[in-house]
Amino acid sequence: MRKVITYGSFDLFHEGHYQLLRRAKELGDYLIVGVTTEHYDEYRGKLNVMDSLMERIENVKRTGFVDEIIIEDHIGQKLEDIQKYQVDVFTVGSDWTGSFDWLKDYCEVIYLERTKNVSSTMLRALNYNILKMGIIGTGRIAHRFYPEAKYVSGVNMEGVYNPHLESAIAYKEKFGLKFGTDRMEEFWGQIDAVYIASPHETHTAYIRQALKNGKHVLCEKPMALSGKEAEELYALASEKGCILMEAIKTAYCPGFQQLLGIARSGVIGAVRDVEAAFTKLESPDSRELTDLNYGGSFLELASYPLLAIIKLLGTGYGDLRFETIHDERGIDLYTKAYFRYKNSLATAKTGLGVKSEGELIISGTKGYIFVPAPWWKTQQIEVRYENPGQNEKFFYKFLGDGLRYEISDFVAAVNGNEKKEHKLKMEDSVALAKVMERYIFEERKREKT
Repeated sequence: MRKVITYGSFDLFHEGHYQLLRRAKELGDYLIVGVTTEHYDEYRGKLNVMDSLMERIENVKRTGFVDEIIIEDHIGQKLEDIQKYQVDVFTVGSDWTGSFDWLKDYCEVIYLERTKNVSSTMLRALNYNILKMGIIGTGRIAHRFYPEAKYVSGVNMEGVYNPHLESAIAYKEKFGLKFGTDRMEEFWGQIDAVYIASPHETHTAYIRQALKNGKHVLCEKPMALSGKEAEELYALASEKGCILMEAIKTAYCPGFQQLLGIARSGVIGAVRDVEAAFTKLESPDSRELTDLNYGGSFLELASYPLLAIIKLLGTGYGDLRFETIHDERGIDLYTKAYFRYKNSLATAKTGLGVKSEGELIISGTKGYIFVPAPWWKTQQIEVRYENPGQNEKFFYKFLGDGLRYEISDFVAAVNGNEKKEHKLKMEDSVALAKVMERYIFEERKREKT
């Protein structure tokens, strides 16, 4: 007897799941299916699972293809099961190609091409709908977005838009999407929501188009480059009954949320200073260091340190000033933004041509919090005191590129879970846009002198 085994969450059971199980059964005589527990799904980074374990098991049973169902609840179990059940073939979808090649020492490994163009009519979603999502833009962040989206239940990536058709088609082919287009009307007609990953200066125009077409929007940072624009976009989203969220991944990751809780708990007393840095060295011919109007370190990176400052000290700062090192063309290589609040100070430090330690330090009247680089992924926090013997360390998981956290919260918001919106509120995004606006104003004024 040729035994085959496969695994999955099988959440919101759909035609793609059905076809995978059918083809898995065709690979042998006896099919074993491992269904993951909610706890293990969270551990391995699968977020927003909607169906209970028993519902998912029942849906797998109904296909009629499965001879035995087991529960997967811990790391390393796949190898244990292959040996325990004397499995001949391990199979999963092609999204995981290469990930399980290490199992070839124990059995045959087959990656099954995933079912494309899954119809929403085939989805058993109870009170939820599968969110059909499209992407605008095909740059680096868009290439990180798709692999992260597969870890979020309740969303299906449908297609991509780029004004350069060849780029859209290349992205479509790479990720096996339903369509790639350079025609906006075609794009809007096939999606429910959009992730905007285009150049900064195009964000507001694309957001307006999306909202006017009744589409929910998750937009890369900076979402807007002026406070007025941000306020108008949120007003339009409210008018159209759509969700609008800014995609600053740090705001949604578990460690950063825990950090805010610790800082506000009083363990370091009253917060009096926040110092947040984000620097990385970019190639001189990169977009960030060649775009004379919207390039430079502050517009590219400042959303992260500004997020920490605003979430910890609020939006009511008094004085704000900038100090920048430019290259010979006037591109911002390194910038410090200094904030003065009534009873506290803050510094945001960004660099693309100057490298610095990327730490976050939150200073209080009883102690301070040190978050080492890369603090924007918030995997480790140390609370430090005058007496080092009282210091405490905390550790958190940050899965993958972290985009799955913002995608999960976006899907939850679309499905009516407004609690998720508190992680990055409208007021926060408007405040961030106002700082960007102030920086652009100061730079334009400098150029004229």
